[in-house]
Amino acid sequence: MTRPFATFALAAAALPVLAACATTDDGAAPRPAGDTCQAQPGQAFIGRTASAAVGAELLAATRSREIRWVPPGMMVTMDYKFGRLTVSYDEAMKIVSVSCS
Repeated sequence: MTRPFATFALAAAALPVLAACATTDDGAAPRPAGDTCQAQPGQAFIGRTASAAVGAELLAATRSREIRWVPPGMMVTMDYKFGRLTVSYDEAMKIVSVSCS
């Protein structure tokens, strides 16, 4: 392998890693193209009663692939999973937060 080609190959291999570290103007890291979750439409569900039917509506509205229900007091991992919607609810089964995580 020639030296210029090796340098180019190394630089090309580093680009995806560097792109993952980039941020947008608002300081948030950009989401990968495969991540379809959109939390904003889910905010309209805050205050509704958590149920399987509402969960199906949430998945459709937020374009998420899966839902994670978080009951009161439950600890959850802080890992980010693309396409996952996290929905927290209170003791009365009312939805209190909706986020993509």
